[in-house]
Amino acid sequence: MNRYNGFTLLESMLSLAILMTLTSIAVPSFLDLTIKLRVDKEISILYRLLLITRNTAINSGIDTTLCPLVNNACTDDWSLPLYVFLDKNNNKQFEPQNNEKFISMKEAISVNDKLQYGKNRVGITYTATGHLSGWGQNGTFKYCPKNHMEKSRGVVVATSGRVYKSYQSSTGKDKNRSGTIIICS
Repeated sequence: MNRYNGFTLLESMLSLAILMTLTSIAVPSFLDLTIKLRVDKEISILYRLLLITRNTAINSGIDTTLCPLVNNACTDDWSLPLYVFLDKNNNKQFEPQNNEKFISMKEAISVNDKLQYGKNRVGITYTATGHLSGWGQNGTFKYCPKNHMEKSRGVVVATSGRVYKSYQSSTGKDKNRSGTIIICS
């Protein structure tokens, strides 16, 4: 007597239906998780870069700037790679001939995401005291992933030079220290 081991068509169809149901539930949750992790990673890197900028200015006694560079000049396109450099004459231009040195850098953000810092701000410079080097440099960095604005996060830079990450409110949206929801314009 020959016995065949295997699945019947009905068992196979039932298994496939269960698998498809589980997949349809898991995939959107997984996509949300990957977006949240990407935003969290970018905010953490930016936070550390701001701390590096401030600490370098304090330890070296030289003004230190964080900005996106185009042709060695700071620009307001924060989606580009960000550079930290010694800015001896506080002109927001990287001038190696003036013995200015790169300290650190961060790669460009994901395509179609948005990172903004105020309106038309071209950089942030710390002085040897750890304070910002001019009026109007304080503000909030806002990172907003494309098509998922509810997952936006931010880093607040105070006039004192201190930096603070945004926090998640009871509504699930991140807010800055004054309670304003993080929204890119």
